Amino acid sequence: MIDPKPAAGRTTGQRRFGGTVAQIRSALKFYRVAAYVTGTMLLLLCAEMIARYAFGQFLYAGGSDAFTGKPFGFGFADAEPAGVVGGANVSITILIVHGWMYVIYLISNFRVWSLMRWPFTRFILMALGGVVPFLSFFVERRMHAEAERELESHPEAGQRY
Repeated sequence: MIDPKPAAGRTTGQRRFGGTVAQIRSALKFYRVAAYVTGTMLLLLCAEMIARYAFGQFLYAGGSDAFTGKPFGFGFADAEPAGVVGGANVSITILIVHGWMYVIYLISNFRVWSLMRWPFTRFILMALGGVVPFLSFFVERRMHAEAERELESHPEAGQRY
């Protein structure tokens, strides 16, 4: 029987990354920004959901009061029936922006995860950061520290072009 041998120049168990150290650091910066923006939007979304479902209020900007006809600046108004006519519904804007920021957050998660060559369960944990309030801040800090620790302990593991 033939014993399999590691590729030339590599020993068994040696750590390899999916990109250069500069690419990984760039991905970590992008991930940090996406995590903080997504986490902030998620907190705004939670506040909006409480206002909507607990108090029956939407956040509006501009328009006119539906009952008195007076100009409406910025603030909360009745959701049903609509308390503001012709204004921008900031509550719906928060929903949409959080949704798209979560997509960008997942892209940043995938980029870090694939460059670091981590197990799939770590990607799932990172993805949960965008749907559980406050979790994105803690997960980002932990993953960033773990990536930096691995980069420092394996400086030779990055690809060289």
